[in-house]
Amino acid sequence: MSSTEPNTAGTAADAPRPARVTAAAAVAGLEALALFAGGAYLLVTSLTGTPDNLTQALTGGATLLALGLIPLLAARGLLRCRSWSRGPAIITQLMALPVAWTLLQADSAAIPAGIALAAAAVTGLVLLLHPQTTQALGIRGRA
Repeated sequence: MSSTEPNTAGTAADAPRPARVTAAAAVAGLEALALFAGGAYLLVTSLTGTPDNLTQALTGGATLLALGLIPLLAARGLLRCRSWSRGPAIITQLMALPVAWTLLQADSAAIPAGIALAAAAVTGLVLLLHPQTTQALGIRGRA
């Protein structure tokens, strides 16, 4: 096998990428974008404002930026139909559900964000667990 061939022999390279896989990659990409935006916002407001705890605010921003890499890499892998990408994408969706629940418990403008996040997470899970996605990524079930 040459270095240019995919490591999933006979799967995704032989067939076009299904729309469900592209949609799942889009969901993961949007979540990555949201994490990057949240992290950048925290960092900027920490440096330009007067946070109660500068170290905690900077750490929170940096953490969100780092966490944004997980769905970003998963989205890239999904677009390339790499079987490894489904795991991080599913983990991202599962981690988003408790965050959405917390946002939905607020009595503020966070409720619409919770609704959007919950919808994205459930949509992502449905897309990622669909048999067509599993087949396109070359993931085999138990024999």
